[in-house]
Amino acid sequence: MEKELVEYIAKSLVDDPSGVVVNMVEGEKSTILELKVSEGDIGKVIGKHGRIAKAIRTILSASSTKSGKRVVLEILD
Repeated sequence: MEKELVEYIAKSLVDDPSGVVVNMVEGEKSTILELKVSEGDIGKVIGKHGRIAKAIRTILSASSTKSGKRVVLEILD
């Protein structure tokens, strides 16, 4: 569910939705979501002073409390 959530948010923010790729790496106690977007869209996902990235991480944290697993978002460039 978290993967689809990040994908939806990222596609809504960027100019090139086809360039959005989310990879999920499952761990024992945590899940890592790797977000990759087109080169020109990286700033739109991070935002000024990282505000948008922080907001996405906050939403992820709230949605992952139900499963009890920690979810980490990494934005790859």
